[in-house]
Amino acid sequence: MATKTEVKTYLNFVNGQWVKASNSEVDASINPADCNEVVGYVQKSTREDLNEAVAAAAEAQKSWRKLSGAERGNYLFKVADILESRIDEIAETMTREMGKTLPEAKGETARGVAILRYYAGEGMRKVGDVIPSSDAEALMFTTRTPLGVVGVITPWNFPVAIPIWKIAPALIYGNSVVLKPAQETAVTAAMVMECFEVAQLPNGVINMVTGSGTVIGQGIVDHRGINGITFTGSDAVGKLVGQGALARGAKYQLEMGGKNPVIVADDADLDLAVEATISGGLRSTGQKCTATSRVIIHRDVYDVFKEKLLAKVKEIKVGNGLEEGVWMGPCASENQLKTVLSYIEKGKEEGARLLLGGNRYVDKDGANGFFIEPTVFDEVDNQMTIAQEEIFGPVLALIKVDSMEEAIKVANDVKFGLSASIFTTNIQKMLHFIEDMDAGLVRINAESAGVELQAPFGGMKQSSSHSREQGQAAIEFFTSIKTVFVKGS
Repeated sequence: MATKTEVKTYLNFVNGQWVKASNSEVDASINPADCNEVVGYVQKSTREDLNEAVAAAAEAQKSWRKLSGAERGNYLFKVADILESRIDEIAETMTREMGKTLPEAKGETARGVAILRYYAGEGMRKVGDVIPSSDAEALMFTTRTPLGVVGVITPWNFPVAIPIWKIAPALIYGNSVVLKPAQETAVTAAMVMECFEVAQLPNGVINMVTGSGTVIGQGIVDHRGINGITFTGSDAVGKLVGQGALARGAKYQLEMGGKNPVIVADDADLDLAVEATISGGLRSTGQKCTATSRVIIHRDVYDVFKEKLLAKVKEIKVGNGLEEGVWMGPCASENQLKTVLSYIEKGKEEGARLLLGGNRYVDKDGANGFFIEPTVFDEVDNQMTIAQEEIFGPVLALIKVDSMEEAIKVANDVKFGLSASIFTTNIQKMLHFIEDMDAGLVRINAESAGVELQAPFGGMKQSSSHSREQGQAAIEFFTSIKTVFVKGS
């Protein structure tokens, strides 16, 4: 572990160079498992720093877009190889900076490698169609044109995967990028940027400016030199991003979280449902936008499911994610810990019954970190705060229902619609769920969390701006269609 004198200061990456913020101010990135440890220092940048990055991106994009898709793809293949060679180092930094367990961090970094390779291959796929013209002597077809400079605003919960699943398609389709990572995980983001630097992308094609959301995030929203904004974060901030982008005519894409249900039918495999509920709801300390938050259980199996669930949750080992055998790490920050604890108190105040956990975890392994006990409530009404608002912590709310129809009605009775899952062996119930569930991702006999990188991802209702990320769907945001009509003179 680094001593205080060895802690590194990470710079902004602008126009192919590592540079200090113009005000020379920095923020400390703290290890949430040991708040006495500083993982690194990151720049607390100004609008002036952002302006330089946007200018560099705009200039670089002119030539970057002229490269063939295959040429751009070759750069991404190089980045993927470099990231893969540094998986252990980057994953360890992620665990120290964000708190998720080391196996989870390695899995996320490996996913970043796979995303880069997937989009590198997209450089060789078609970008348009030939359309019959009413003029027999003309040729009409569509092609795709990049947006220009794309601002990428990312959260702290997936500090490798989320930036990469935005950056990679932006680049392969001919855009340049200005990344503003979450300040809490900006050290990890800087290490990802180092991979792009070593791959020798042309200067200015990708840039990173760290700093506060109110300065750099808002600066991206306001900047007339940024043509598109892709954002993942809270719904409150996302709405502000959308409003600001709309006001100046920039294209925007928002992914803003969920209140994701699992339905346990009366014919479910209860052991499978329990395992998936725990994995989907408590892994990564519940800090996933697709995490299970509400568990909607048929009355006939409610008591048995609850007993099995509690027995398994009691086995969870909480602690520093670098330690072998630890299953759940800390909340990512002190603010997040306070938020989760406040929701737990709200649940108790509104009449939910606390079955397990609910406290800050303070034994010898968690004394200096932002640890919390995995928490389970029952006797939850779907109108309670803990059943309506995104907690982003390891809190499960159990809700009892009498029928499949009631289960889906309860599941849909929130403002979000990101992901949902059902456990049943009945085909009719599966089809009913697929048809009637208002969510962008529905999963059958699998946890609510997780989506494959080649598949479109996004939510309904207030979970997103109704666009989709990942897979071939990404081209819809990062490009515009151009229709071409050609006729000889």
